[in-house]
Amino acid sequence: MKSFKLINKDANTKARRGVLTTGHGQIQTPVFMPVGTAGAIKGTTPAMVEQTGAEIILANTYHMMIRPGVETVEKIGGLHKMMAWNKPILTDSGGYQVFSLNSLVKTDDDGVVFASHVDGTKYEMNAEIATDIQNRLGGDIIMCFDQCAPYPCEKSQLEQAMERSIRWAMRCKNAHANDKQLLFGIVQGGTDLEMRTHCTRELVKMNFPGYALGGLSVGEGHEKMIKTVAHTTIELPEDRPRYLMGVGTPLDIVQAVNHGIDMFDCVMPTRNGRNAYAFTEQGPVRLRNSCHSTDTEPIEQNCDCYCCRNFSRAALRHFFNVGEMLGPIMVSLHNTRFYQRLMAKIRDSIEKNEFSQFVAEKTEKYRIFNN
Repeated sequence: MKSFKLINKDANTKARRGVLTTGHGQIQTPVFMPVGTAGAIKGTTPAMVEQTGAEIILANTYHMMIRPGVETVEKIGGLHKMMAWNKPILTDSGGYQVFSLNSLVKTDDDGVVFASHVDGTKYEMNAEIATDIQNRLGGDIIMCFDQCAPYPCEKSQLEQAMERSIRWAMRCKNAHANDKQLLFGIVQGGTDLEMRTHCTRELVKMNFPGYALGGLSVGEGHEKMIKTVAHTTIELPEDRPRYLMGVGTPLDIVQAVNHGIDMFDCVMPTRNGRNAYAFTEQGPVRLRNSCHSTDTEPIEQNCDCYCCRNFSRAALRHFFNVGEMLGPIMVSLHNTRFYQRLMAKIRDSIEKNEFSQFVAEKTEKYRIFNN
């Protein structure tokens, strides 16, 4: 039985409405996944996150490996038990963090040796190790170990990373030992469209249950990212979910759905929330601004989140000014709900074959979030 079912394809765009079935339940797509880097969605409880409408969350293999360690996670009952989350969880492979956070000691075709960003301890990571760790953590969707090249970089460096990612994907597939998990391949190649085509075709031959686009939202800008997405999704099979990793702003999401992407994750809702930046349909609200000092309105009039039902902008500004943790918690909650409301509107418009109108309405409106 296939894990992904298409319900509807928008008549005028590449947007898709689907259902992804996992070991911990179904996920309605397109979907946005809140990020719990170290095993928790910062500033929120699992119950709060669930109330926003989130159906799946993300945890980070690299951070789990460094602290508390995969053995500890196993001893306390696995990732779902540790995170107190009984719905689907996706774990990334740790490849992005290995190549971006650390002092690499050695990188070759076998894998990498790197020094921990916490205490300098040396670790080895390769396709087999990354897959084994994710098998043991117990997430519902796991990712192949890949090499994410920096942006910009020399074409030879980009090509080497892309070719390694292809070879490592096959090794991950061979090492994968938990049939309750869906292993996704990751397409690399930067913004080089020929490399994206080559990488995609090689991964599709391996017949993964889902495919991700990695190596984007790393500085190339919105237009180049969407051009790369539009080019790549054409090469991907229609009956498998497509995941754009680490993206993004509301505009990024709407435009990527327009070109056939089904899954997203990003730290923006909670990271911005902790910094008094709120997402609204009218644009960003910066709650530290003095104009909110006596503002009795909620962050957003038509939002049904706990924050908007109970707190004024003035109260939230006060909490930030005095260092009260309730401020970051509440704005993170609002932002997470904003993203889930956005995804619900996207799904509804696709079902009604109205997504082209939705894109036209939101593109200019949401451009402010990319400035």
